[in-house]
Amino acid sequence: MGGTFDPIHYGHLLAAEEARVQFLLDRVIFVPNGDPPHKKSYALTPAEHRYEMVVLATASNPHFETSRVEVDRPGLSYSVDTVRGFREQFGAGVKLYFITGADALTELATWHQPDTLLELCELIAVTRPGYSAGTVSGPLARAPLDRVHLVSTMGVAISSTELRQRAAAGKSLRYLTPEPVVRYIEKRGLYRAANG
Repeated sequence: MGGTFDPIHYGHLLAAEEARVQFLLDRVIFVPNGDPPHKKSYALTPAEHRYEMVVLATASNPHFETSRVEVDRPGLSYSVDTVRGFREQFGAGVKLYFITGADALTELATWHQPDTLLELCELIAVTRPGYSAGTVSGPLARAPLDRVHLVSTMGVAISSTELRQRAAAGKSLRYLTPEPVVRYIEKRGLYRAANG
């Protein structure tokens, strides 16, 4: 499961668990982006902080783990490179899925080597409240239907943007993200001023 996770929250965790259960996955590997190629409308929190928050958030689930592959790899973080690395690591006999939000798939055509990505793995697009199959079908018109799966989760309308705004305003993040992540954000003063 790839993403900026800036910060990770219960919506991410629920999406990962729902995908794990529905697709009988042995494990879900969270991969925080190192240097994502798509420009963000805000200053991205340093990768090391985002990685640490994901480790804290996933620690209680034995089926979850966190990878440093994109944090440690120099240059832009392309999903296709990450999946290619996992394919080499695990071998051709292991079925790989790439889990992402359905909203991110609306930009699939702009991803680096999207056709190669679909050859290396299948995509699980987790729908959030407000998104439907029709919303994401346009950019996926060329994708083989058996390579892209839509998964619906319960209506957890939490966004990282909202969490950053709440933290900047000094509002509580409790019950929006795991308590260890809340403490990490508070201890390091993340999202209060310039990230870092």
